[in-house]
Amino acid sequence: MLFTHTGLSEATLLHLYEQLVKPRLIEEKMLNLLRQGRISKWFSGIGQEAISVGAACALLPDETIFTMHRNLGVFTARDMPLDRLFCQWQGKRMGYTKGRDRSFHFGAPEHHIVGMISHLGPQLSLAAGVAMAHKLRKEGRVSLAFTGEGGTSQGEFHEALNVASVWKLPVIFLIENNGYGLSTLPSEQYACKSLTDKAKGYGMRGIQIDGNNIIEVYNTIKKLAEEMRTNPEPVLLECMTFRMRGHEEASGTKYVPKEMMEAWAQKDPIENYERWLLSEGILSPERQQNIREQYKKEILQGVERMFSEPEPEPDTAEELRDVYAPAPAPVAPEGDAREMRFIDAITEGLRGAMQRHPELILMGQDIADYGGVFKITQGFAEAFGHERVRNTPLCESAIVGIGLGLSLKGMKSMVEMQFADFVTCGFNQIVNNLAKLHWRWGHPADVVIRMPTGGGTGAGPFHSQSNEAWFTHVPGLKVVYPSTPAEAKGLLLASFEDPNPVMFFEHKALYRSENGPVPEGFYTTEIGKARQVRTGRDVSILTYGLGVRWAVSTANDMSLDADIVDLRSLVPLDYEAIADTVKRTGRVLVLHEDTLFGGIGGEIAAWITEHLFEHLDAPVLRAASLDTPVPFAIPLEQNFFPLERLKAQLTKLMAY
Repeated sequence: MLFTHTGLSEATLLHLYEQLVKPRLIEEKMLNLLRQGRISKWFSGIGQEAISVGAACALLPDETIFTMHRNLGVFTARDMPLDRLFCQWQGKRMGYTKGRDRSFHFGAPEHHIVGMISHLGPQLSLAAGVAMAHKLRKEGRVSLAFTGEGGTSQGEFHEALNVASVWKLPVIFLIENNGYGLSTLPSEQYACKSLTDKAKGYGMRGIQIDGNNIIEVYNTIKKLAEEMRTNPEPVLLECMTFRMRGHEEASGTKYVPKEMMEAWAQKDPIENYERWLLSEGILSPERQQNIREQYKKEILQGVERMFSEPEPEPDTAEELRDVYAPAPAPVAPEGDAREMRFIDAITEGLRGAMQRHPELILMGQDIADYGGVFKITQGFAEAFGHERVRNTPLCESAIVGIGLGLSLKGMKSMVEMQFADFVTCGFNQIVNNLAKLHWRWGHPADVVIRMPTGGGTGAGPFHSQSNEAWFTHVPGLKVVYPSTPAEAKGLLLASFEDPNPVMFFEHKALYRSENGPVPEGFYTTEIGKARQVRTGRDVSILTYGLGVRWAVSTANDMSLDADIVDLRSLVPLDYEAIADTVKRTGRVLVLHEDTLFGGIGGEIAAWITEHLFEHLDAPVLRAASLDTPVPFAIPLEQNFFPLERLKAQLTKLMAY
């Protein structure tokens, strides 16, 4: 392994050495504690320290790094308090997640570090989002995201690199190619000779370096970052290294050939660099010893503090409270109302949000000059510019991740799913990253995802699904579903004011068929509050979306004095409004367009039975669509819908 000064001062060379030694000594201590049974798990980065340390030292302190399991050197180089870091690893409250998440699965905004989730790839898109914020604000900064050679097989790798390249975002995608994805060889992960070959397909630079050479890592990243701060573009950097221990300690390394372990042991990044510094007279044996003794003392103090901290005591109220960031109070309408279509109310709400929040970014397929497939954003690109109204590649997952990355820098974003059905391609980012982020480490995930949903247009099984129940099950998401133009505007504006991720469902069949008065100017409809459509004494119908129209029409046809409640917010639910209507009528039917099995109607019926049984004069019934995919032919689609079953269920309910 060749080292050269390459213009670096002795102070810099020694600083790099100190930063290499510190994580190695921490690891040695943790492995010792693991053998003693005092800690339960450890992911070792021994042999890979030069990459983490080189990257952290090469970047500016306020440039965000997105880490993975084996990037301890990033945390130590950013001078994180060891006692708090150790407490994080052991699930103590003093850690960064209050004991809610493990090891490096956390973020520390004050240190400009964002950790991973176990799905490995999503942090690449988050890094692209942070880079996008830097570029939009002209801050002259880059972001850097780590992944492994195994992670390059994931779809998120492709999506993140593709979008970053198309949008020329200043992000370094750093691959730690350490030879194994747990036990899987690179030859079983990809067929190209080098992972840098993949860069060509995205139109970006691809560079391969020796990841065990601290000077090469430091100089390469420093040079790249300096170039990218002036001329934003993404770069794929492959750092060749080796994992000297198991994926985690319990897995061992028996699958690794002995000669390979011996060969890489000779390439140890610390031992080789240390010998070179000593031979050059840059490092003295005395200073070498002093550095190690100082760090060992600091590490021991951190360990003792960690073990002195008590195990976290559960606080149920706090656990529930921290799922969401606090939302602002609703703003009542003040202006006059004018008649408006549902679709136009959404457009007006979007326009108002763009005017109110100058850094709000809209992203979606064909939403710029084309105006979206439903023309909701027509004229927005001219009004607000293409930087804020962005056509995206077909990369739903990456775009959601970029939205979250923007949120990490204090910006707001909206992601339009062209059809709600297409959200499956971004599911992981939504349910595992957006939904859990605030509860895990306290940072808002300020993203609104618009979901044109529902059937009635003969669009078949891939453009007609009602999939809101997929998301009502996920703590951390808010789910709203308006049924009138006034609510469409008010709830959409409320969603943009709310710092939590909001799934905003808008029924396509209502776009141009539902009209109503909409207040002028800015106002918000409170998320979590139902609307009393009409008051009655015969039967309660709880519904939302297109179901409101069905409920009113059917009640009129059957001459029922129905108490109809438009839930309009599915998470959080307005349990008070539900209880009020149950107490008024004693007979309840829950109606939704979603299929019956697993729909939110089952949850509502169960809650009513559990909490309001003594007020019921009959079982809680449900009316919903057939448990089949949505058919294409109009007669089949009409049969799929719950309208006829609604009448039958109401007849049955009134017979009790």
